[in-house]
Amino acid sequence: MTARLMRGRPTLHTRRMRLDPMNEEHLPLLVELDSDPEVLRYILGRARTAAEATEFWGPLCRDRTPDSVGLGFWVGFLGEEFVGWWDLYPAFPDVGPVTEAELGYRLRRAWWRRGLAVEGARELVRYGSEEQGLERIWAETMAVNVGSRAVMERLGMRHTSTEVRSWEHPIEGADQGEVTYTLWITHPTPAKTHL
Repeated sequence: MTARLMRGRPTLHTRRMRLDPMNEEHLPLLVELDSDPEVLRYILGRARTAAEATEFWGPLCRDRTPDSVGLGFWVGFLGEEFVGWWDLYPAFPDVGPVTEAELGYRLRRAWWRRGLAVEGARELVRYGSEEQGLERIWAETMAVNVGSRAVMERLGMRHTSTEVRSWEHPIEGADQGEVTYTLWITHPTPAKTHL
């Protein structure tokens, strides 16, 4: 696995994919991804319109705040084929040092069940822990989203809480709550030297 610095975030590589820092040139891909209702089943319960997706993703594609700490969103490619996106996003990207970040991912349906969600997420966990010194990485999903929960478990994350939230327009399964999975990372303590 190698990393090359680019616009504050490195381009990351897994065995099969290249993860590029997300920017405005990727906006059409993100709009297309969000047009699939199955992809957003556990997010909105429906697809986003092109206008909704542009309004949502446009500011995120332009946001360089997380670059200051080397974190943010990445888009994944298998060769030249767009697979989806991953993120490692700090709660407060403009405050340092950052020791915690939230992991997320969303893939095109054509690439589901091929291990790519885990592969991309595992590389972000490696990058966050080894190169950014993160101490805690967490992820959230609906309790009924067994596919996403399986990805978190394969990364070694542990279920740490379930919370039933109040939604203006709840989607199917919302009554079972949102789950949080956490990975605590311990870094070796430097050996003391005696003078």
